[in-house]
Amino acid sequence: MKALQYVAVGQPPEVREVPTPEPGPGEVRLRVTAAGACHSDSFVMGLSEAEYTAFGYPLPMTLGHEGVGVVDALGEGASGIEVGEAVAVYGPQGCGRCHSCAQGIENYCPHAAALGITPPGLGKDGAMAEYMIVTDPRLLIPLGDLDPAATVALTDAGLTPYHAIKGSLDLLVPGSVAVVIGVGGLGHIAVQLLRTLTSATVVALDISQSKLDFAREVGAHHAFLSDDRAAAHIAEAVGPGPVAAVFDFVTNDPVMNIVRSLSGPRTDLVLVGAGVVETTVGLLGQPYGSRIRAPYWGSRPELMEVFELARTGQLAVETETFSLDEGPEAYRRLHDGELRGRAVVVP
Repeated sequence: MKALQYVAVGQPPEVREVPTPEPGPGEVRLRVTAAGACHSDSFVMGLSEAEYTAFGYPLPMTLGHEGVGVVDALGEGASGIEVGEAVAVYGPQGCGRCHSCAQGIENYCPHAAALGITPPGLGKDGAMAEYMIVTDPRLLIPLGDLDPAATVALTDAGLTPYHAIKGSLDLLVPGSVAVVIGVGGLGHIAVQLLRTLTSATVVALDISQSKLDFAREVGAHHAFLSDDRAAAHIAEAVGPGPVAAVFDFVTNDPVMNIVRSLSGPRTDLVLVGAGVVETTVGLLGQPYGSRIRAPYWGSRPELMEVFELARTGQLAVETETFSLDEGPEAYRRLHDGELRGRAVVVP
């Protein structure tokens, strides 16, 4: 079969011929119908050799932590699912046995790292292939009649902002203001979710005018450049005072300065981007009652809820599709910021 693999540190991914995998006991093999390309993949491929080794990722590694497909074969003892069923892969996999996993909150499993459990495409072979192995049927969410290419990005780009926003719903009351920084693959979905789930005024910030136009298209009430005038522009548009929540899908030091300028008592500072920043915390280090959160992906029940929003027409992902042979070009365009939404590879 064909697979898009990261083969050498610092080099672009390659389409290669690899053996078709066979499911082991309890495992499921999917015929992949769509796989999503994500900035997390780009982050991994940007690591130095020492950093990549520290993460413990193998080489070669089939990319793709967003995947949907059709059940193709069952390993011995695998049950609860049928060959031919359309499913999506839940990526942030845990041990399956602890208190968090029992609630479907496998994204916060405390044992996964010690057990060597990693998401597909981020530590083990992922969905950028004609077939993939899923270790347990519990990790497969029914897709129903949803279109695979239009849905696959929801497994991360939809689930992650949904989980981030749900943690702030207590603050996003009528009259409140929510700010989304970075209107890319996740940010444009966050704007839609805020409009669907809350009555807050939604403000989008980005560095390009085209992304600001995009933000308005998907529902932002206001959109401004994310520069040192951003806080002033927001105050002019919605009135003075702190915002209720800031959802940062970039996370670097210049953006953190903007985040701080928008915060006040009880503001949620939600850092979703893969960057690293330093900030002062504590009673005298940040506004009283404010919270800083670094959410990771989302739970299995939340993914089901995201699919329901898509099924009822309340959520849609802007996608551009590529063949598996075009996968390296999809990642190049992702890395160079040439995509409006998400890149989806259809094997």
